[in-house]
This record gives sequence, structure tokens and C-alpha cells, in this order.
Amino acid sequence: MNITTAHSTAFWPLLIFFAATLVMVTVMLGLSYVLGQRHRGKATDEPYESGIVSTGTAQVRFDVRFYLVAMFFVIFDLETIFIFAWAVAVRELGWTGYVEILIFIGILIAVLVYLWRLGALDWTTIGKGKRGEAEE
Repeated sequence: MNITTAHSTAFWPLLIFFAATLVMVTVMLGLSYVLGQRHRGKATDEPYESGIVSTGTAQVRFDVRFYLVAMFFVIFDLETIFIFAWAVAVRELGWTGYVEILIFIGILIAVLVYLWRLGALDWTTIGKGKRGEAEE
């Protein structure tokens, strides 16, 4: 058996898989078109979410704190991925890895305390003036 024959026989299962997938998708779309319901109701072309017809405009202003919380979530979520990777390789890393993860977690705690003291996590500061009094 030469190299060309070996390579061509290796691709047959892949080609059969793609052909079967294409046939299955075509059959499913064709059957749904033939057997599907055709109706034109009053609200057929209107967008809705969760079965509730939408009201208002899609251009709603969100407070910047929503974005701050989302950024904090992404940052701390990525840090948990690093901690999980450390937990998987903890035996290979030994005491050096243990000290490094302690430093990493210490930095995380320091950043969290900094954000907390800065007031970035406090949602009750809205509507307050410079001296902490409620604005009218």
C-alpha cells in the first residue's frame, strides 16, 4: 500500500460524516418546510422575549455601575480559572507553587479591599451629594 492510498482511505470516514450531516440537515429543513404550520397572525412579525411582547425602545440607558459589576465579575472569574489551574497541578508545583498562589490570593484580597474602600462595590451612593446628603 503506497502513501497516496493510505491518505485517501483516511479521509473516507470524514467525507461520509460530512455528507451524512449535510443530508440530515437538508431532510430536517425540508420536512419542517413541508409539514410546518403556515399562519399569519397579528403579532407574527413582532419581536418578543420569553413569550412577552416587548414594549418601549431597545435603546435604554444603563447606569455605569452595571458595567463596573460586569467588569469585576469577568476579572474575578478569570482569576478563579488561574486558581483552578493551580489546583490541578498542585502536586507538581510543590511548596513553590503554594507560596505563589498565596501571593496571588493575597493580591486578590488586597484589590477587593481597595475596591470596597473606594466605594466601587457600594450601590447606595446614588442620589447623595458631596457631603453625603440626599440630593433633591
